[in-house]
Amino acid sequence: MDITVNDIATSDLSAIVSIEANALQDLSSFNLDFVGFEINEITVNGESAEFERTESELTVYPSSAIAKDEAFTVIVQYAGSPEEMQSVALPVQTGWVTVDGGSFVMSEPDGSASFYPVNDHPLDKATYTFRVTVPAPLEVAANGVLTETINNGDTNTYIFEVRDPMASYLTTINIDEFEIEISQSQTGVPIRDYYSSTLAEEYREPFARQAEMIDYFSEIFGPYPFEVYGSMLMDTEFGSALENQTLSIYGTDMIDLDDVEETELTVAHELSHQWFGDSVSVADWSDIWLNEGFATYSEGLWIEHTSGREALDDWVKFIYSDVITYPEYYTAPGNPPADDLFNGGVYVRGGLLLHALRLEVGDENFFAILQTYFERYQGGNASTADFIAIAEEISAKDLSAFFDAWLFNEAIPSIPAMGLGVE
Repeated sequence: MDITVNDIATSDLSAIVSIEANALQDLSSFNLDFVGFEINEITVNGESAEFERTESELTVYPSSAIAKDEAFTVIVQYAGSPEEMQSVALPVQTGWVTVDGGSFVMSEPDGSASFYPVNDHPLDKATYTFRVTVPAPLEVAANGVLTETINNGDTNTYIFEVRDPMASYLTTINIDEFEIEISQSQTGVPIRDYYSSTLAEEYREPFARQAEMIDYFSEIFGPYPFEVYGSMLMDTEFGSALENQTLSIYGTDMIDLDDVEETELTVAHELSHQWFGDSVSVADWSDIWLNEGFATYSEGLWIEHTSGREALDDWVKFIYSDVITYPEYYTAPGNPPADDLFNGGVYVRGGLLLHALRLEVGDENFFAILQTYFERYQGGNASTADFIAIAEEISAKDLSAFFDAWLFNEAIPSIPAMGLGVE
């Protein structure tokens, strides 16, 4: 992705995106997801291609048919400003968002098509090179490793490389004036945190233990799966945070300066997604509890690590009570509706499912299940059925009734070992 931002106030940009792909079948045409912009030209293997668009669906017709198993290169040249985009799944703006003095990108589940052409589905992972040129003194924070910064005089070009497969919704390009903190975990994972230069120093406090979190999660899940990690905090409010691969993003409204420990749980949540969600990605959005339930339970695991098992039990009892009190907000996590994909059920009931599984199979089996699941599917995709198969393999138990109840029962199952839900 070679993007030049011409006007930061409107995010007016010109771009050349090159896609190297392999045909899984004979192709007389193929489709990409892409919203807005004026497309100047599309070439396939160096030859000009015809194309048409229907809403967000871009259909490309190569001048010569592409044979099954053939490698081919698509180059799309376009210009304009990203259109505002709101997914049916979320009540917030997604994709490329322009703010006063800069811009940020958070695209889950389908916002990436707002700024580049892509097959916007988690199953189609790719490696990425970002080459982003911005007016000085603005800077760029993106996924992966910053390999080069080029001073062009009035502009600067930043080149980032993502060498591990990445789902399209996890791509991020953020433009602002930043203060950057560089550190490293004890296991050797490089950390670079980007903070808008207008933010007070105290906003950095919740991120101070990221290195410890990386090492702890590496111990219980498996080695950290990428080359680098970090967080990016923009001096704006957008109602959420997102685990962009190698660079989680936060708005200031996600930081509670009066409760740093509570905000640390959000930091742990987004970090744990690097294993479950980013490295092991869902095969289908209906399996989103595999991302959010795992990240929610990782909050509990961090509580256990820092404060002990009794503190974890208290946390489990608290969130279980919340589900019982407000069941309408916590629907069964196994089949979330498309227009409410990120409902409380996939987070909280998904997290409680994992704690109930831990009690069902025992600690040794439970952590072996998590490690096997990560090891077997890292860099790829997995489904709920894949996770259940590993749980049954490791525990040597038939868990079909357990998972059916936890994933699909309208009412949350009881956790008898903790006296929860038992009349």
